[in-house]
Amino acid sequence: FSFSWQTTFQDGGEEVEDGAVYNVTLKKVQIQQAANKGARWLGGEGDQLPPEHTVRQYETSKIRAIKAGTLEKLVENLLTAFGDADFSYISIFLATYRAFASPRAVLELLLDRFGNLETSSHGEVANLNSLESEMVLRAEIASVLRAWLDQCSEDFREPPDYMCLLKLLDYLKNNMPNSDMESRVQNLLKQFQNQEVEAVDGFCSTSSSDLVDGEELEISNPEEFSSFQDHVVAEQLTYMDVMLFRRVVPYHCLGSIWSQRDKKENKNLAPTVRATITQFNAVTKCVISTILGTRDLKIQQRAKIIEKWIHIAHECRILKNFSSLRAIISALQSNSIYRLKTTWMCVSKDILLMYEELSEIFSDHDNYLTSRELLMKEATSKFANLDSSEKENQKKSQKRLQLQKNKGVMQGTVPYLGTFLTDLIMLDTALQDYVEGGLINFEKRRREFEVIAQIKLLQSSCNSYCLIPDQKFIQWFRRQRHLTEEESYKLSREAEAAADTNILSPKSQKSMVKRISTLFLGTDVFTPPKEQPLKSSPVGGSSGESTDSASVSSCEFNHSETEDVCVTPVSSPEDPLKKSSVGSDKGYDSDKGSVSSDKGSSSSKGSVCEAGSGSDSSSIPPREPGPAAGSAPRALPVYNRQSEGSCIIRVSMDGLQASVYKSILITNQDRIPDVTQRALLKHNLEPDAVEDYELVQVISEDKELVFPRDANVFYGMNSHVNFDFILRKKA
Repeated sequence: FSFSWQTTFQDGGEEVEDGAVYNVTLKKVQIQQAANKGARWLGGEGDQLPPEHTVRQYETSKIRAIKAGTLEKLVENLLTAFGDADFSYISIFLATYRAFASPRAVLELLLDRFGNLETSSHGEVANLNSLESEMVLRAEIASVLRAWLDQCSEDFREPPDYMCLLKLLDYLKNNMPNSDMESRVQNLLKQFQNQEVEAVDGFCSTSSSDLVDGEELEISNPEEFSSFQDHVVAEQLTYMDVMLFRRVVPYHCLGSIWSQRDKKENKNLAPTVRATITQFNAVTKCVISTILGTRDLKIQQRAKIIEKWIHIAHECRILKNFSSLRAIISALQSNSIYRLKTTWMCVSKDILLMYEELSEIFSDHDNYLTSRELLMKEATSKFANLDSSEKENQKKSQKRLQLQKNKGVMQGTVPYLGTFLTDLIMLDTALQDYVEGGLINFEKRRREFEVIAQIKLLQSSCNSYCLIPDQKFIQWFRRQRHLTEEESYKLSREAEAAADTNILSPKSQKSMVKRISTLFLGTDVFTPPKEQPLKSSPVGGSSGESTDSASVSSCEFNHSETEDVCVTPVSSPEDPLKKSSVGSDKGYDSDKGSVSSDKGSSSSKGSVCEAGSGSDSSSIPPREPGPAAGSAPRALPVYNRQSEGSCIIRVSMDGLQASVYKSILITNQDRIPDVTQRALLKHNLEPDAVEDYELVQVISEDKELVFPRDANVFYGMNSHVNFDFILRKKA
């Protein structure tokens, strides 16, 4: 017989049980059956029969996917999900449960309530005889535990007592003695006990504590930096990024986890994410230090260093290292570098075109759609897909790419983690943790897992890299003394002042200005950005991390509600001397996901980690269609757009940088006291002090919209400008 089948899905509504709500999908399979021997006689080609000589059978099955439930029901569902055909449930639960429960609480429920045959009320085995019940339950428990150890073994790293691991070991000795699982848990316990507890700096490859005794931090020597070949620098930066990204624990990126990082008691929270941010900021600071650190450089020498970093960024693009690529671009677009207009005039046209193309990758258009699409396109590809509108750059790119292919080694992909932190903060802000009846909203966790799964996929792709550490470069990189924002700004002004006194003749200077303005602005008039005095940046959170924003700055990963990645606004692709939304002298602020500038301006929103910041709906990955999916979810509220009576606004505290903000979900029913109270809570301030503050929307640099005490924020706000607000203490 030959068979062919066609599958269709139909929404089956919801099923409500005590403590749980399920989405039901009906899976209908049409099976077409025919006898091979009679196929040709009846006029069929191959195994295909005419329609009148086939037998059609229909088989319908029900798929149940838990939508919301108590913790007890969610844990019990770990044992029944496979039978309900919800095959991804275990992975989703394990990747996201830390948002609503602890490993100990889940383990106790799993082993004590459902893993104990005598007291278990596990419905699936209730009608089986005792032996069958024990076998089925043991197999289900073993399956869940195996998945837990495979996917999330770090959950059991609880020095110095390792209570959960010891409890699990005791359970296995009593119920599955001498099993492979038991020996595996014993080995894991020994492994944890033999390892030092990894502190935050333990994950950071750029920590000054890694220096050899007696070695001091130093400002980069231009000659020493120039001695490193461009591709070597890119490979070593990629090596460090890969090592850190592979260590990232996915649940550390969850919005509900990451948004708590700036609290005093959580200074060691999410160390694996903090480490990637620290590395990102170290790269941006290194770029700035090499360009500005030596006072007596000539204009052409400084321009050569900028060109070298652009070439290194291009090599990072070939290696599909989007993290260091963005860090370098952010540094070049930072406040202290973009203002070096005379130096930029000495950068060759071909290099400027290359810089423009690399910058366009991180354009904030449509919520960074270009970088998102490129990342997903190349996530599992063997090599980068390089396109250039400039012929000479295209030739160089293809030549370098061909060298990579000739080596026969596939490349992985290192993402800009801020993108995912932004999406997860957005999801956490837009979706409720609990639904009616106090049930845990597991639909929210399914949406979060769509982002987590992308992170895991990229981590897996990083295994394709085959990079060898160059200790000479790594030691040089670690020795670099990073300039503060004040130092870099001062040196930038000195360098520009010196350049104005003794370089180009008026004629050649006019020619240069015209060339750059034509290249980036499309006009013959070049207007340098208005220079503003540097403002000292306050420290928000631990280690200078900011709060809710995920902005990325070239110097410091400033974390806030999204991520502590702070990158200063990068110059826009249209004008390398004009600030854009990618880099600045701040850092990677993971809460905002945007890049902030050292001026505190936020011309470009939602960059790196703008988890709390809003963006287009594209900031949240579309839900994959699947059999377990119910009706299409409503559009989620986003930043800078009012939709279906709700939106997301950013609220910063007066006196702090605009890059340090909290993302607040408001509806058309919210008035000033409600929004003010939520903003105070988000900023870890006393919520009862509502009467002491006023809420102000920032319209422009010199205009603000002050709301009356009982105003409706949703209808009263100006929807034609950024949804940026300031919470200011009343005089």
